[in-house]
Amino acid sequence: MSPKEKSYKSYELYCSFALNRLVVELNINVYQNWEEDKINDILAQQKGVSKGDIKYEIKSNNYMTNKVLSKLEKEGLIESVRLEDRYNIKITKKGVLHVKKFNEFYWEMFSEHIIQHYKYRQLPIWFEKLK
Repeated sequence: MSPKEKSYKSYELYCSFALNRLVVELNINVYQNWEEDKINDILAQQKGVSKGDIKYEIKSNNYMTNKVLSKLEKEGLIESVRLEDRYNIKITKKGVLHVKKFNEFYWEMFSEHIIQHYKYRQLPIWFEKLK
């Protein structure tokens, strides 16, 4: 893929970027073995991110951001709460387990896109291990 070439990202990849952004906020390694209670404790303490943070993460417009968040919420991978002036997005336990299970698949299918997406910042540690 040339540097000037704009690449099309699949819907699943946008969802993966959004979920990985939420896991990064938890400051955990998804491939670490946890006890069930520890995951629940970590999730209970999460602050969440704004809809704007997700929009920035997936580098897309408002329409695609809403579509991605709606899909993730319907699948039970995130929770979205409307506050006074913004939405607060949090990942669920099911979402963390989804990231843990499917990141390797996403890496195999979309490694070029993932590398391009994280071009100007560090890949999450779990993608680094898949390289």
